[in-house]
Amino acid sequence: MISVNNVTLAYGKRVLFDEVKINFTKGNCYGVIGANGAGKSTFLKILSGEIEPNKGTVDITPGERMAILKQNHFEFDEVTVLHTVMMGHKKMWDVMTEKDAIYLKEDFSEADGIKAGELEAEFGEMGGYTAESDAATFLSELGVGEDLHNMLMKDIAGNLKVRVLLAQALFGNPDILLLDEPTNNLDVETISWLENFLADYENIVLVVSHDRHFLDAVCTHVADVDKLKIKIYTGNYSFWYESSQLAARQASDKNKKMEEKKKDLLDFIARFSANASKSKQATSRKKALDKLVFEDITPSSRKYPGIIFKPDREVGNQILNVEKLSKSIDGRTLFSNVNFDIVKGQKIAFLSKDHVALTSFFDIINGKDKADSGKYEWGTTITSAYLPNDNTEFFQGSLNLMDWLRQFVPPHVTDVDEDFLRGFLGKMLFSGDEILKKTNVLSGGEKVRCMVSKMMLQNPNLVILDEPTNHLDLESITAFNDGMISFPGVVLFTTHDHQFMQTVANRIIEITPKGIIDRLMTYDEYLEDTRVKALREEMYGDMVNA
Repeated sequence: MISVNNVTLAYGKRVLFDEVKINFTKGNCYGVIGANGAGKSTFLKILSGEIEPNKGTVDITPGERMAILKQNHFEFDEVTVLHTVMMGHKKMWDVMTEKDAIYLKEDFSEADGIKAGELEAEFGEMGGYTAESDAATFLSELGVGEDLHNMLMKDIAGNLKVRVLLAQALFGNPDILLLDEPTNNLDVETISWLENFLADYENIVLVVSHDRHFLDAVCTHVADVDKLKIKIYTGNYSFWYESSQLAARQASDKNKKMEEKKKDLLDFIARFSANASKSKQATSRKKALDKLVFEDITPSSRKYPGIIFKPDREVGNQILNVEKLSKSIDGRTLFSNVNFDIVKGQKIAFLSKDHVALTSFFDIINGKDKADSGKYEWGTTITSAYLPNDNTEFFQGSLNLMDWLRQFVPPHVTDVDEDFLRGFLGKMLFSGDEILKKTNVLSGGEKVRCMVSKMMLQNPNLVILDEPTNHLDLESITAFNDGMISFPGVVLFTTHDHQFMQTVANRIIEITPKGIIDRLMTYDEYLEDTRVKALREEMYGDMVNA
């Protein structure tokens, strides 16, 4: 168990946590959620001992081992891949290193033999004799092939380092597991493997993630960082979100009787409890939800952006025609022979094993880059807005937000005053004096929110989104997701957010070096389709398991 007792942390006048008192118990997986800057990652560092609080203590049950997902991808550059994983069990690694050093001594004595024997026994009790094979199994299951196990970390690809460090954190069955954004740079197959692993994990897990599908799959509880405190709620992220929204609606309904409110909440709990039987963590989550009482459900103080696109006109019959489009960079084929048309009502998710291919494709159809061959043609009724993956070019100066947004007012809009611009910035939660903030000091999330304000200002009937959830907190991601579901126009997008992909897209186009795979189906259907799986292997070859 982890006991957090009256923990307070402040940096100067900025207080992150004030008298936090909370317990984390065995058998539960806690999703740590909160707005950007609330202190989620900092809290994990307090638990791990990396950061010392100004006041209070963190107590861990004696003898329990904690493992942490490392974010420094260069820390183990001079260590082999296999040994990097084994170093995740520090005590075992130290014992192994000590006993091996004794055996290498030239003046090996009787005392050395006794000490080595003691260390061998300790090593065996910790599972040391199967450590190498266990580490190798982890690596293979995470897609790191045996041919890489004895290579130095500095010599393997960056996306594989992520998997090695994940294997390191999971190695040796730690009693407490701290995971900060574990799904970053992982493909859908590896994320699915991790979901299954954590669903069967019987110890304590705390995970920070912006991936709602992942949180729903693995979490039994939500630890909400808000108003300098942390409160634990039973259930996964969707349960927390929907129940807090229901509680907020009920709190505003002053005329509704308490008994009616109680019945609605109990019905809600029962419905989610029944749905929990379909999840990976069915048993533990259903038991937890069955114990809930309606007083446990409280409104959230979160603020959600208003991402609402209102097209000036409906799209016509001709939207976008792409013919034989191809692109290579430095001799590497990104995509070739891309052909498709779009019809009304389609919201298309674009996939690729190579994200550079997707960004390049979006840049081409937005006129920011040129294809090697082929052509594309937009319909005359189309007014598009593009959210690029890299928005640096839009924030070169030091204008305040009001003047920055004023640059992008469409020519036909004439009545542009401060209230008009405040309205668009306010929808993205820039209020009061915040609109005077300079663009050169904005965070990554603030820049994306500015870009969305700019897009809404354009009243497009087609939007193109390259990783729209990057840098955003869960509230903004949820609002963006809902906005795209309700948007009456056409959406072309790519994202690593599973729920966004599943709930928005009604067509999937996968761009490969050998052409495209094009299916009218949802994302989950696409992942499960056996014919698609076979076609992907044919299109990608060795890349499909990369």
